[in-house]
Amino acid sequence: MSKNPILNHVHPELQPYVKVLPPMTFNARSLRLLRSMYRLMSLPKKPGDIHIENRWIPGKHPQTKIRLRLYRQPKSMHLPAPALLWMHGGGYILGKPEQDDACCIQYARRLGMLVVSVDYRVAPEHPFPCALDDCLAAFEWICAQAGELGVDAQRIAIGGASAGGGLASSLAQLAHDRQAIQPAFQLLVYPMLDDRTSSGSHLAGPSHLVWNQESNRFGWEAHLGAPCGSADLPPYAVPSRRDDLSGLPPAWIGVGSLDLFHAEAVAYGQRLQECGVACETVIVPGAFHGFDQFAQRSRVVQDFRQAQIEALRRYLLALVSSG
Repeated sequence: MSKNPILNHVHPELQPYVKVLPPMTFNARSLRLLRSMYRLMSLPKKPGDIHIENRWIPGKHPQTKIRLRLYRQPKSMHLPAPALLWMHGGGYILGKPEQDDACCIQYARRLGMLVVSVDYRVAPEHPFPCALDDCLAAFEWICAQAGELGVDAQRIAIGGASAGGGLASSLAQLAHDRQAIQPAFQLLVYPMLDDRTSSGSHLAGPSHLVWNQESNRFGWEAHLGAPCGSADLPPYAVPSRRDDLSGLPPAWIGVGSLDLFHAEAVAYGQRLQECGVACETVIVPGAFHGFDQFAQRSRVVQDFRQAQIEALRRYLLALVSSG
């Protein structure tokens, strides 16, 4: 048994990474340093079979431009192809599309789909609804440009990791209420769904790796511009606050058993099912928040990604034969 009680519960394939993980807490003091680290992040070498390009589109407000990062494998795309609008993680306070190059490349290669990742604005400089506005603009752009992009507008999924998963959930709710083109599917990877998790005393302390309760409180309050647990927050600001989840697109939710978001992710999946929405929830034993960023060649990460690919395949590629 390890002298570190946290390590004893971590999946064996992930333990070597935990041993070298520095303790991290996101707050106003550390944010500038952590953003600098993100900017210096090394990127995987661009594969020769995947075409990657950046495009700029108008935002919802004057003078706002949004960068989109597009991934496609031309040889495997059968037009019109399905698409995935992807939102990166970062606690609503940092991040960039390039951090998810590896998974976006994998989706494009394995499924012959267009993947579009949004460089949305982050808090505290740009609180809610800025990030959601940018994601909505990106979704509407894909729908409007479906013909030029070679995309089937009826087979556009939305997804994201961590805060990106929260934004995907909010976007699904917003699109439903606007009664315009609906996303075909939600891919929610350890999604950040509920600000009230930041006030649970049983979650306090250092037991949650990568993203702990203090970081969570800082991220949510930067995003909301209000204390966690505040009453009368705007619609779509906190996905789990919505009472009625009926009519939303089918969903896949994946989360680790050691993730701070484990309980809220499982609860959201259960509520979707209770409201008649098909939802598959995958729990990875011994996995902490963002584990798939640290051990990409391990079996546990490969299985996690494969489950996402199979879910996208079921809900997007199956529509070809049925439609």
